[in-house]
Amino acid sequence: MDAELLFLILLMSAAGAALGTFSGLVPGIHVNTLAALMLSFYTVLDSFLSDLFPSGYSGLLIASCIISATVVHSSVDFVPSVFLGAPDPDEVMNILPGHRLLMEGKGMIAVRSAAIGSAVGSMTAVVVAIPLQYVMSSGLSDVLEMYTPAVLITVIGILLVKENGSILWAAVLTVFSGCLGYVCMSVPTPVSVIPGSLLFPLLTGLFGIPAMLLSTKSGEVPEQSDPVHFPVGYKEGLKGVLTGGIVGWFPGITATAGAAVASSFTEDTGKEGFISLVSSIGSASAVFALVTLSVTGKGRSGTMLAVSDILGDSVSGTGSVFLAMLLTVSIAVVLGYCITIGSGKLLSRTVAGKSLGHVNFIVIVSIVILVFLMTGPLGILVLSASAALGLIPTAAGVGRVHLTGCLTVPAVIFYLGLNLPKILFFL
Repeated sequence: MDAELLFLILLMSAAGAALGTFSGLVPGIHVNTLAALMLSFYTVLDSFLSDLFPSGYSGLLIASCIISATVVHSSVDFVPSVFLGAPDPDEVMNILPGHRLLMEGKGMIAVRSAAIGSAVGSMTAVVVAIPLQYVMSSGLSDVLEMYTPAVLITVIGILLVKENGSILWAAVLTVFSGCLGYVCMSVPTPVSVIPGSLLFPLLTGLFGIPAMLLSTKSGEVPEQSDPVHFPVGYKEGLKGVLTGGIVGWFPGITATAGAAVASSFTEDTGKEGFISLVSSIGSASAVFALVTLSVTGKGRSGTMLAVSDILGDSVSGTGSVFLAMLLTVSIAVVLGYCITIGSGKLLSRTVAGKSLGHVNFIVIVSIVILVFLMTGPLGILVLSASAALGLIPTAAGVGRVHLTGCLTVPAVIFYLGLNLPKILFFL
């Protein structure tokens, strides 16, 4: 890899970091949406970059931009989760411990914990990526593919068995959220002003809106302190790598569900440790999704599907393209850590001293407007239904993690090839 290509990858990684920062901080704008837009305008981008850079580089550079955006997004998206309560799929359970630290004046401790976990998880995943790719290519991938439905069902079962409250209520929440998720993934997203997905109102309604409604009486957000030290060590980040490999390989398992399963078999590490663990899993899974793509040719996320369409078979194996993607990840990890800390400081100063009720009201109104612009009246209906369902765990005294059935249950249904009548889920 020559010096010119290294410089161009660094440049496009920085551009991707800017996109990932935007998608991570703005509620409802997921990095998958940006990747889909870049893929839609690929011909234009390819022509533009081909005029600027040597022939044959454009596809690799656009893919580097997308991957960098994915890695940075996986780190930065924790910031609005803790300060605004607007979750990304991989951050839904971080809202509660992050919110508690925020109300203790320790919002930046939550942010630093997430940044450390994300950085450790990502870099460790990069180190083991090539050995893991070799093992998967040697036949393990076929075995895992065969047992995917069983693994998904096992994860659901572990979450139910480990529930300290009512298992019946936990099962009900898993089933109903799964039905809602299945409908959202099966029904075409309405064409609206802004390209969007029904997953935005689904996840925000299940996890974000209830958390904000229940915290409206918490008073003002206290002044935030930033001790500028590492609140957690590297151990939680390392723990997240193994689980991140599972999340990155098997569809439908979020970092939240993975963290809940992992935590049930390990000692309690406190709010900071849990935040670091979830962030590590989310970021490591983004790297392992690249390994999955290189082995199977299948993208486990919108961004990896876009990369697959751009690079084709050239990403397979441990060739120069795959190594260039790992280099992009390494650059994005450093940028993502710095951006996460910087944006956390900015938001901590912004919300300090503000009435949490007023802040939550503004955020909820903004989310409703975004949902309508992105998904129309159907999105508002999904948001209302999922918000009502999201209020049940607190009332029933069970964990919110069972609501991640909205992703796991549909994955099982689709993987088994079941074509269930959607009307059944409205009865």
